[in-house]
Amino acid sequence: MALRIFETDPDALPKGSFADETVGRFHSGKQDENGTPVALSAWRITTDDPSVGEAVAELLGGTVEIDEHAEAVRNVEVETDRTTVLVVIDGPQDVQSDMKLWNRNVLVHHCDGVEFLSPDERKGQACGCPQLMEERKAQAKMYMGPSPSISITFALADDLELGKFRFATGSWKLAEELHVLDNALTRVGRPALAELSLTLVEYTTKKGRDVSYYRPTVKVLKAYDDAVADPR
Repeated sequence: MALRIFETDPDALPKGSFADETVGRFHSGKQDENGTPVALSAWRITTDDPSVGEAVAELLGGTVEIDEHAEAVRNVEVETDRTTVLVVIDGPQDVQSDMKLWNRNVLVHHCDGVEFLSPDERKGQACGCPQLMEERKAQAKMYMGPSPSISITFALADDLELGKFRFATGSWKLAEELHVLDNALTRVGRPALAELSLTLVEYTTKKGRDVSYYRPTVKVLKAYDDAVADPR
């Protein structure tokens, strides 16, 4: 993994790049008819293959919807009823992370939290991001600094042959837990069975406002071949 935001403070990829290696994507939200982002309490999967959509619906619940007029590559979607899905992650190399700031479709800042990752002439130079986590978040919220860009590639534990899926997120909370995920995958040392979940978070602000939302979490359970050998 490339993310280094803790050294200082103790979706859509186009087809033809990473997307070619996957059969579909997991989403924790969607856009309504007005283009407004809507958070979901269960996983939504998109693909460009109706047969993959049918298989996902059979495994995870939900119905297949196909937008014949959609301009997007992945015009097949399934809104499942699952908040947790068992997946198989091959290893730490399948969890990629960095920090990005976009201005419309232009990547204007790309770093690992300490040094630039691109463009080539600036690679390795200090990126100038704040040292403290809260300052990083504040700058990102004002579109003055980068946010986490996390990508996890995996297969469905119930059907490995279906192919690899991808989940991309900018979740700060997941970014804060990446070192735990990396350590767990490294410790297993081979394909690992994991839970990919949308976890409910509820709290009350200092001003008395109740807040609730679902955030993505990943929990490594055990080596996949050990899980297969375990009769339970």
